[in-house]
This record gives sequence, structure tokens and C-alpha cells, in this order.
Amino acid sequence: MSKVLRAHLAVLAANILYGVNYSVAKEIMPEYIGPFGFIVIRVLSAALLFLFVHAFFIREKLERKDLFKLAQCALFGVAINQLLFFKGLSLTAPINAALVMCTNPIQVLIIASIVLKEKIPGNKIFGVILGLTGAASIILFGKKLTMNDYTFIGDMMVFTNSLSYAYFIVIAKPLLKKYHPQTVMKYTFLFGSVMVLPFGYEQFMDIDWNNMPPGLYPKIAFVVIGSTFIAYMFNTFGLRYLSSSVVSIYIYSQPVFATLMSMYRGQGNPGWLHLIAAVLIFTGVYIASRPVEEKLVEP
Repeated sequence: MSKVLRAHLAVLAANILYGVNYSVAKEIMPEYIGPFGFIVIRVLSAALLFLFVHAFFIREKLERKDLFKLAQCALFGVAINQLLFFKGLSLTAPINAALVMCTNPIQVLIIASIVLKEKIPGNKIFGVILGLTGAASIILFGKKLTMNDYTFIGDMMVFTNSLSYAYFIVIAKPLLKKYHPQTVMKYTFLFGSVMVLPFGYEQFMDIDWNNMPPGLYPKIAFVVIGSTFIAYMFNTFGLRYLSSSVVSIYIYSQPVFATLMSMYRGQGNPGWLHLIAAVLIFTGVYIASRPVEEKLVEP
């Protein structure tokens, strides 16, 4: 199996985990754990896992000059990304947040063209449009947007979160060509832990572990190990061999997997719209990932 194919499968697996995460995390927050407290659990636990794996399996030295770049990855890929998404989601409707997140591949295309000098060929633009159409169809079907002064603040927070993650995907690309993904993630989450702790410390300390239903512990473990440690690891592995824009367009598959998870849990029935939307999304991913000659420039 080629490295490019493995990269596609890794990014797809990461987005499956993210799609499932919506339903799982919803059972935990905010009734049992506050959102910022949960972010502390996710980031600290993932940092420890990356630290452990790196210590035993990876042997490479980090150049001091790259520490600042890794701190930037932590700021934009972990701290701002996580904190603004959860806070924004609490101030707006889920459908608004889902649609705003659909701007991420477009943001990545623009930022990558500026920072990495990645070309924006027609196939990528067309693929993004197809994926956006499919994702929006699932998100909007049978639902109504909510627009007012209250949701506007939340929408802008989610938009900033999406922009922050787009910048992370772009600036992490050169580092992942230089270092093993585990090295990049170790330092990203270690720095990220320091950044999110002041915001989530109080909610973390307020968690009543003694009265936590036993059935929630496997779900917390899934969020920490599955949709944080493994998902970030798979995404960064994909970034090592795929362009930033191709990795980002996979975000359109998340509504598909989130819908399938809801159906599995008896919360909905599949329809023709879901099938058509899925075809549009994965056709868009295929078209956008068609090989083009790219020139990468270190930022």
C-alpha cells in the first residue's frame, strides 16, 4: 500500500472519529463535565500519551529554532481551536456551527496559497464546492438557521476557531516534512496544555468523579484516546503526504459519519438525500486530491 493511500485512509479514519465524537461528547457535556474542563482532560491526557509514545519509539532531535513554530501550532491547533469552538457552540445553534465549519477547506486553500505558495488549481476549487454542497445538504435538511445578536457572537467564535485550525494545518505541514508526526504532536500538546489550563482549571476541579455514571468512563476514554490522540495522530500523518487543502476537505465527511452514528443509535433513518450527499462529498474529495504539481516554501 502506498504512503499516499495510507495517508488518505488515516485522514478518513480521523474524520470518522470526529464524526462519532459529536454524539459521544454530547452525553458528557455539560451535565457531568464543563466544556473547558473537558478540554483540559483531552489536551493533558493526549499530551501524556504523545509524550509516552515518543519517549519509547521515536528518536530524533528537535532544532531549537522550531520551538516557536511548535508553540504556534499549539496556540492555533489546540488552544484557540478547542476553546473557541466549545464556547462558540454554547452561544449558537448546532446547525449554525456546522455550517460555519464548512468554511474551513476554503480558508485552508487561501492560507496555503499565501503561506506555502500552494497552487489553487481548478480541480481543488471544484472538489471543495462539491463537498460543501454535500455537507450543507445534510446539515440544512429539515432544519432552520437561527440568526440574531446572541448567535452572531457564537458564530464568529466558531468561525475564528475554524480559521485558527486552518492556519494550524498550513503551518504544521513544513514541520511534518521535517519531523515525525509524534514529535510535532508531543510538543504541540505539551505547549497546548499550558495554554488551556488557566481557562479550564476551575471546571476541571469541579468535576464530581464520585457521582459520575460508570457508563461514561468508556465514553471519556473514547474522546481522549480516539477523537483526540488517535485523530490528531492520523491527521498529521496524512498532512505529511497530502496537501493541506486535501486534508481539510475531509471535514465535509464528518456530517455523514455523525448522521450514520445517529442512525445507529436509533435517532434517524437513512434517506436518498444522505446517499446523494455522501456521493457528492467523496467525489469532491477525490477530485480535489487528484495530483497536481505543488511547490512548498518554508514559512
